[in-house]
Amino acid sequence: MAILRKECPWDRQQTHESIKDLMIEEIYEAIEAIDNDDPAELRKELGDLLLHVVFHTEIAREAGRFDIGEVIYGIQEKLIRRHPHVFEDTRADDSESVKRNWEDLKMKETERKSVLQGVPDTLPALIKAQRMQEKAASVGFDWQTWQQAWPKLQEEIEEFRQVAEQGSEEEKTDEFGDLLFSLVNVGRLAGLNVEDCLRMTNRKFKHRFQHIEEILEREGKALNDTSLEEMDRIWDAAKSEDRKQNPEFRKQKSVDTEFRGLENRD
Repeated sequence: MAILRKECPWDRQQTHESIKDLMIEEIYEAIEAIDNDDPAELRKELGDLLLHVVFHTEIAREAGRFDIGEVIYGIQEKLIRRHPHVFEDTRADDSESVKRNWEDLKMKETERKSVLQGVPDTLPALIKAQRMQEKAASVGFDWQTWQQAWPKLQEEIEEFRQVAEQGSEEEKTDEFGDLLFSLVNVGRLAGLNVEDCLRMTNRKFKHRFQHIEEILEREGKALNDTSLEEMDRIWDAAKSEDRKQNPEFRKQKSVDTEFRGLENRD
């Protein structure tokens, strides 16, 4: 990377700002490799991620801010400090104790005034909702089970239904946000990673809708000229085939959401 920064015109002109979005893209490509259970692709994508660590570090080194040794030492020192149950004599009998100790140490080290301060504003909203709930739960602000959170979800569903019928756009936005947040809470308490659930369902929807497109194209039909009932029939066939032949869809953690109900469209 030091050579590239000197000899490659493109690499030389890059800054932290110019490549930060590329780093985000590489993270999602690594996640996709994990979802696809593709170790060869994951190995490649982790290399791309490592490249970005080195790239950002080299930019910082040139500016006299820090170097790769400080980056590695910093995370090593933090892991030792945050695991006193491993490297010292603190007791932690389960993973929940470890998480509580981690959050307590983080609050003391950074002098944060809120346990939520460590959640980046730039996280995708669904991930951020779950992380904030997990942070609050680490200090006892939580229900014990998803069943206890269920009435709150039902309450938010009803509140949104009411404003959806006669409320303002601002009220609809507010209540739908509350509904999503409560739904995340139920999923989290049920032991789910809600971002994974929705991502898997998005993939499932894409796969099945593209199957509709392929069948109609094969039959010489256009989507706009095909009835909902016909598309629904092809959708059900794709879903049945997934369950029979594709273990990837059978093992998905997301709920097998029905995407029909389109009959109610205006």
